[in-house]
Amino acid sequence: MGLGGTWSPEPYSPADVDEAAAAVDAALEAGITLFDHADIYRNGKAEAVFGEVLAQTPGLRGKIRLQTKCGIRLNEQGLGTYYDLGRDAILERVNESLARLRTDYVDVLMLHRPDPLMDPAEVASAVGQLMAEGKVRALGVSNMSGSQIELLQDRLETPVVANQLEMSLVKRAWLESAVLVNHADGTDYSFPHGTVEHCVRHGITVQAYGALARGLYTGAPAAAPAAGPSAAEAATTALVAALAAEKGSTGESILLGWLMKHPAGIAPVIGTANPDRIRACAGAAGVAAAMTRAQWYRLWITARGSNIP
Repeated sequence: MGLGGTWSPEPYSPADVDEAAAAVDAALEAGITLFDHADIYRNGKAEAVFGEVLAQTPGLRGKIRLQTKCGIRLNEQGLGTYYDLGRDAILERVNESLARLRTDYVDVLMLHRPDPLMDPAEVASAVGQLMAEGKVRALGVSNMSGSQIELLQDRLETPVVANQLEMSLVKRAWLESAVLVNHADGTDYSFPHGTVEHCVRHGITVQAYGALARGLYTGAPAAAPAAGPSAAEAATTALVAALAAEKGSTGESILLGWLMKHPAGIAPVIGTANPDRIRACAGAAGVAAAMTRAQWYRLWITARGSNIP
């Protein structure tokens, strides 16, 4: 999402392509080979600059996996946002993404958000055609509950392979809902309980976007600079730094390792385009393996600012 310059309609620049190339190089150096896109990111410019990088780097496409998303329409029909998972819309948007990415296929097509007007049979028809044409190799979803995936899967001839959800040490509704069953505080969290469990049972990879908490615990400016960070945020920042020093790692790897420690096999999505910050994520798998249960719980309890029930 960070590639391609601004969200304005203005064309991207050569500098934006250079920035994308630097981010890709840093990702490959860190062992990252799956790149996550969406047709709407930077109004299509994120895909377009990535396509430029692919065109300029022979052999790169065969070394990586690409996924992109469709289903959100921006600034059309007099509306700021609406959703469209109709058959024709899916076919149209995927073909446009392939043209921008300068590739014949994507490894995974993600349905970006639940569309209340979605007809699962239409989705199945569009996905079936795209897979038959070799343009899409697998299907995933984003921001969907277990029940929504189940309804969609009833009509699909291919399995849903991934569900992308916002999950981090600061966005913990997926975790809180799991332990606050039959607890009054459970009403504070809208995350549909059972979604992660559904994904685990059916072999659906859980992808976590916003996994680095947008830098909240690793040096980003506070959301309310005048007030400064909350006590829980300050304590968590200090704890993340202490654990990073103890393990000879980075704050970014601590945050990702915390997610990856979860037995659901969470795959973090790294949103930054900063090469240094991408490289700082390289040790996450090792941190996850070495993190103790007490350290994992300490991070969670410190971030929530109160003990668990």
